[in-house]
Amino acid sequence: MLLAYLRYLSRARDEHSLHSPFLFSLYVQVIRAKTGSRALFAPIRALRKELRKSRQLITIADLGAGSKVNPSRQRTIGDIARNSQKPARFGRLLFRLIRRFEAKVVVDLGTSLGMTTAYLAEATKPYGGQVLTFEGCPETAAVARQNFERLAMQNVEVVVGNLDETLLPAIGGLPPVDFVFFDANHRYEPTVRYFETCLTNIHNDTVFVFDDIHWSDEMEQAWAYLKAHKAVSVTVDLFWVGLVFFRKEQPKQDFVLWF
Repeated sequence: MLLAYLRYLSRARDEHSLHSPFLFSLYVQVIRAKTGSRALFAPIRALRKELRKSRQLITIADLGAGSKVNPSRQRTIGDIARNSQKPARFGRLLFRLIRRFEAKVVVDLGTSLGMTTAYLAEATKPYGGQVLTFEGCPETAAVARQNFERLAMQNVEVVVGNLDETLLPAIGGLPPVDFVFFDANHRYEPTVRYFETCLTNIHNDTVFVFDDIHWSDEMEQAWAYLKAHKAVSVTVDLFWVGLVFFRKEQPKQDFVLWF
């Protein structure tokens, strides 16, 4: 990822390079904005801190690209919380995006321990929204469910099983989705396939967010495919994550911006 990051540093720009009113306001008011009251996320932060200390062992059924840090099937919850969970600032970014677009139907591909999912669920509350989150590992999903209960988040449904089998029927049973976070199988073919599946149920203002777009050569290839897709109008490369928009009123453009 080092070479990819150096390329990103050489290309990334700030709001002064943006002439699109949509992108300018998105960047200033959402991407680079502060979320607001930190008290809102205090329960999530406290639970995350607790999980990082947990020595409880679970058996991982990893159906994705695996971990670069700890490939062992036996892992402690603390290890997962320290090495496999997205940093809190990404949870806050997703929260701001959902609030900006008032997303009600939210899909999360890759629950893990549920900490990032918790930010999604918190964001949808003012709109009476629901989060449908997918996890391949039964033991990890069980821990996530416990975490949602502890956070009193009743607007989350966890779907357990191989995403290759669970995603299509679930998406087909939903109203048009407003927001999808892709954080499941970090390989080219599954990423593209999940994108195409979710693409069947979008609307003009749907937002897709892809995690770890520069994590590997395969993910960079997947990101290139997404940018070139005829249904995509605007993409934003924040290095760690990529934003995808389908707004027909926007000219097709790709942006690389500081985050």
